[in-house]
Amino acid sequence: MEQPLILTDFLSRAELVYGERLGVIDEPDQPAASFGEMTYAELADRARGQAAFLDDLGVEVGARVAIVSHNAARLLASYFGVCGSGRVLVPVNFRLAAEEVAFIVSHSGAEVVLLDPELAELASSFEGARTFILGDDDLVFPRGRTPRAWVADERATATINYTSGTTASPKGVQLTHRNLWLNATIFGLHLGVSDRDVLLHTLPIFHVNGWGMPFIATGVGAQHVILRKVDGAEILRRIERYGVTLLCGAPAVLNMILDAARSWEGPIPGRDTVRVVVAGAPPPTSEIERIETELGWEFCQIYGLTETSPVLTVNRRRAEWDDLDTAERARKLGRAGVPTLGTAISLSEDHEVLARSNTVLSSYWNNSVATDEALEGDWFHTGDGGLLDAAGYLSITDRKKDVIITGGENVSSIEVEDVLLRHPHVKEVAVIGIPDERWGELVTALVVTDDPDLDLDEVVAMAREHLAGYKIPRRIELRDELARTATGKLQKAKLRAPFWEGLDRKVN
Repeated sequence: MEQPLILTDFLSRAELVYGERLGVIDEPDQPAASFGEMTYAELADRARGQAAFLDDLGVEVGARVAIVSHNAARLLASYFGVCGSGRVLVPVNFRLAAEEVAFIVSHSGAEVVLLDPELAELASSFEGARTFILGDDDLVFPRGRTPRAWVADERATATINYTSGTTASPKGVQLTHRNLWLNATIFGLHLGVSDRDVLLHTLPIFHVNGWGMPFIATGVGAQHVILRKVDGAEILRRIERYGVTLLCGAPAVLNMILDAARSWEGPIPGRDTVRVVVAGAPPPTSEIERIETELGWEFCQIYGLTETSPVLTVNRRRAEWDDLDTAERARKLGRAGVPTLGTAISLSEDHEVLARSNTVLSSYWNNSVATDEALEGDWFHTGDGGLLDAAGYLSITDRKKDVIITGGENVSSIEVEDVLLRHPHVKEVAVIGIPDERWGELVTALVVTDDPDLDLDEVVAMAREHLAGYKIPRRIELRDELARTATGKLQKAKLRAPFWEGLDRKVN
């Protein structure tokens, strides 16, 4: 006899084993009343109430329920109340424009939309969907209710997560209960998540379902601390106040924390107890060193995609590296990592990263052509270029479409960015290729700096010390900010677009 792997397993176990434990500390600063502090028994009661609310609306098993929300306990509960009753949750990036949100709601066929109060103005954007503003908890999350039973199916779609859509309309990634259950459990195993952990939700929970952390942290009885909006100093304050031991985010979050640490009075909280998990882009090795030396935190890196639930590889400090100097250990940690248990990684002839795993999407929603392309040859095609070393560690060299070809030579933008970020006054940088009659594409750096008098010749001279001549940026432009996704990933397509406007081809 087999027991189906479904997302309510995590909350059911938490209620059984840790029911009276304080499980969730909700964000207090919200436009609607906070859930406050909740035991796991109270969280489970709220989730059952949400399922009963959907029963009352006549929302059938398999129907889609979209939620557009900042980090909040209501969003956390919805993963169990919606998915756990056989419906499909569609978590939407709250930073999207109204038109983009409306596309996702329409494309997914969502029958119900749950909106954060701060986004109430979006309510008029959806046709054919019943919209509710979160905050009326007695309506959406009533207590003491028993929903209809669902005949559990681990291969049923649990969530549809839309990709960022930087090059075209976003695609809806269908992830099953089995996908998400295995991703969360394996991720938690590699990170050693336990009931002694306190998880600070610095990562937007909508983003690939918080990478699976909402599930595994719940299942082992760890404590959730909800952070609505990311701020470096506030992260440090909450680590100090609640004894946080674990947080996840993009390199941009690390930059905020490191900047805040400079003016922090007293010892940095979490030294020797916090582990921070980073994904979204390979951070520069200098930043990894600073995490270890300035903060005293353990740095972990993962690699994955929305389509893979998301975790494919993990890189965490090993005992064999303890005696290395900080710089050498940072170089080792700068790799994307080794495959997680149950994952196989390979490279195509042109060095595209291919993956096989129980966490790979079942399909794209209503897009069989994209599904067939992504799963061609019984491998998932990531679209990322990479290298595998003799020890099995994967390094991401670039998005394939972001490779710059100048004078017939391939240039990895990540490599150039890593070098430029060593300059003390280069705070952010995106390296792109722009059309050039002589070289085909010109290596171009878009730089955010804290020094309005930054000497660009000095930046180029520094780059020459570390890079081959053809990799040196031939053009540097100063910018106030760089276009990024909600989780901090550079949107290279948007940054390149003005330079390629009017051209039929985006390579030269």
